[in-house]
Amino acid sequence: MRWWDIDPVLELEKDLFPEDAWSRGMFWSELAHARGASATRRYVVAEDGGRLVGYAGLAASGTASDSGSAAGADVQTIAVARDHWGTGLGGLLLTELLRAATAFECAEVMLECRIDNVRAQKLYERYGFEAIGFRRGYYQPGNVDALVMRLTMQSDSGSAAGSTSEQGTEING
Repeated sequence: MRWWDIDPVLELEKDLFPEDAWSRGMFWSELAHARGASATRRYVVAEDGGRLVGYAGLAASGTASDSGSAAGADVQTIAVARDHWGTGLGGLLLTELLRAATAFECAEVMLECRIDNVRAQKLYERYGFEAIGFRRGYYQPGNVDALVMRLTMQSDSGSAAGSTSEQGTEING
């Protein structure tokens, strides 16, 4: 994701998350940490025929050891346009984030998912995420609980194994 992707990302964000959509400033802030030698973020977009149809972001933090590798990462967001639901695009975006977590040398990846978003929970479970708790009233202003999930990364990076784009959808970082 680059700065010029923010406007179409915001359109999709407002469609999919009308009550708790991120602001332009939040995306700018995340992208400010996505480039350079000290990058701690990875944001990607998916396009189909030049139209932005999905995006995802990951934040790495902490250090696992004196080597300076990240102890963990958090999936910040994954969004797929409604007309691309069921195409495997969510899995492609998640795979890109897990590749980034591997590159950041993360031991684990965490995320929060709306308790009422069973479709997303099933996606995360297919990739090995396990439910570990709840955050009451996490999504505001709707006061919707979040399911907290965790994936322990495998040392052989099997959790972030490669994928290819499908149906002409292109993933761009």
